[in-house]
This record gives sequence, structure tokens and C-alpha cells, in this order.
Amino acid sequence: MKGEAVFLYAFDVANEIITSRVHEILSAKPFPFEIRMDRTLPKDMPLYKPLAIEPPPLAASLRGAPVQPLIRIYDVGVVTVMLRAAFTAAAPGELMRFHNPQLENGLTLDAVAQDFCTKVCDGLKDSLVGRTEFPPPPEAYTVFCVTDLDGAKDANVWLAEQRRAVAGLLTETAAEKLSEPQVNEVLRIQRSFENTDLVVIDWDAALVVDLTGYVDDVLYALELANLQLEEFRMMDQRLDKYLDRAYEDLERRPMPLFGAANKTLRHLRRFRVDVAKLTDEVTHITKFFGDWYLARVYLGARDRFYLDQWRTSVEQRLAQLDKLYSVVHAEVNEQRMLWLEIIIVIFFAFDLVILLWVKR
Repeated sequence: MKGEAVFLYAFDVANEIITSRVHEILSAKPFPFEIRMDRTLPKDMPLYKPLAIEPPPLAASLRGAPVQPLIRIYDVGVVTVMLRAAFTAAAPGELMRFHNPQLENGLTLDAVAQDFCTKVCDGLKDSLVGRTEFPPPPEAYTVFCVTDLDGAKDANVWLAEQRRAVAGLLTETAAEKLSEPQVNEVLRIQRSFENTDLVVIDWDAALVVDLTGYVDDVLYALELANLQLEEFRMMDQRLDKYLDRAYEDLERRPMPLFGAANKTLRHLRRFRVDVAKLTDEVTHITKFFGDWYLARVYLGARDRFYLDQWRTSVEQRLAQLDKLYSVVHAEVNEQRMLWLEIIIVIFFAFDLVILLWVKR
């Protein structure tokens, strides 16, 4: 077996990145990332193209192989770091060593990806809108890309023979320890277009086989799904924190009529608009998948990553935020109306007293 171990990292660094302002990343000129389209697809369907750069290989190798980084900038506020290292193995089980590996200098790939992200964000500071607390925890995903099966020509036949070994690789578990139901669950989400390619998608890792040698298109689909998972996860956490803080503010009595009340309403309104806008942008970043096979790969990843459930969770919290905004707005208006009525009564009583005094 020959191929590459690919490590995907998605960092939520801002609410938005204005990519039109980005002219240089890590002293390199970025270029719109494009994938090769070999299958039939509608020619009028554009594909989202993030900005990308390819820095030089890392100074330290991984398991004796050089590591090639690739960095992409997405306007939804995400920086992705991809690290690729070639491998040769006699069986899928030998690739276990690529789970949570370290470089020869002792650094972990997580630390390397974090360092790349930090340097990129320092260079993009004028293009970041609403920068998040840094450093953000990344969403990591491992993909084993195989381009040579030691002479085998049918990837699906090979998978049928190696199904238990592949399930063990993707779950980081000895193959003989896995139950048959678990093996079936790991292999449940499969995609294949020709006999020379296949994709098996699990929660923490995936296997991509393409005997033609081109895997960048499938990696791009998996990267977008991983990016969406990171965005929804971060939005869910922010909504939880924001709602908790908003509830604490509301519990402080009495509710002020001006000042803090207006500030709370502005924050609620701005935050719900920002989250709703970001949710829509993140969801529709993949709507231009014109390649139906890539769309099926993405849908499989969306199913495995529970993206629909994450989106539902964010939408439910947005609904709670709308209710909270309505409650605060109504309460402030009620208090203002009450005080307005009290002031009117006071003025009426004052006028009445003056009239009675003049008549005397």
C-alpha cells in the first residue's frame, strides 16, 4: 500500500475574513484553490474557491517522510491547515502509527497547525472581522489516502477483504477486538464512483482510495464538512455563553429604562443578526457542489458529523435569543409606559393644585 496520511485542522478565527483585502499570507501570494473535475457535471455550476498557499515542507519529517503543509482561508472566518505525509505499508493496521503522531523533533502536528494558524492570523489582522478569542481549539480530522493497493485493481473488492482491518484503523482499535455490528457501523457510510475509488467516512478518520492518484477533490469535500462542524460547534458554545450572560443580566432587578437596557437590546439584536448571517453562510458554502459524486461524499460526511443536528441546535438557541430579545424589549417598553403614565398623573395633579391655588 502506498499513499498519504492527511491531517485536517479547521480554526474558527473570526466572524468573517475579508478575502479581497488579503494580498499576502506568510510572505506568499495566495491563489484561489481549484480542484480538478474529471467527472460529468453542469458547466454553469461554480465551486467555492478559498484562498490558498503552499508553504515549504516542514524541517522535521514524520515517520521518515517530509510533511507538506497547505493553508486555506475561508471568508466565513475559518483558517484551515492541512498537513500531508507519504507512507508505505503492507496492511491497513500498520497505519495506526499515524494516529496522534509526533514529528522527529518532538512537536505534535496539533502544535504545528496551531503555530501556522497564529502566524496567518497575525498577517490577516486587518482582514479579520470580529476576531475570536485566540488561540481557538481546532477541529481535527485524519484522512488516509491510498493510491496503490499492491497491484489490486478493484478498490471495492479490496475493501470487502480488508473490512475488519479498515474498521480497526479508523477507530484506532485492534481489528480482532471489534464486534461485527461496530464494523458494520464504521463501514456504513461508503461512497464509490468507479471500481478504482472509494471513500469510507467515520467520525474521527476516513479512508480514501483512488488508484488514479488524485484525491484532492474528495479531501476538499471532507475539509468543508469538517469546517462546518467547527463553525457550528463554536457558534453553539458562543450562544450558550451569551444566553447565560443575558439571563444573568435580566435577573438583576429592577430593569433600567435607559443606558444598560438599551445596551442589552443592542447586544442581543447585533448578536442574533451576526449568528443568523454566519449560520446561513456556513450552510450554503457547499451549495455549489456541481460534481454529484463530491456532493454524495459531502452528504455522507454531513451525516457522520451530525451537521444537521448541530444546525438545529444553533437554530433553537437563535429562537431562544429571539424570545429573549422580545421579552427584554417588551419589559422595557412596559416600564417606560408605566413611568410615562405616572409622570402624566403627576403633571395633571400639579396642574390641578396650581388651578386650585390660583382660584383661592
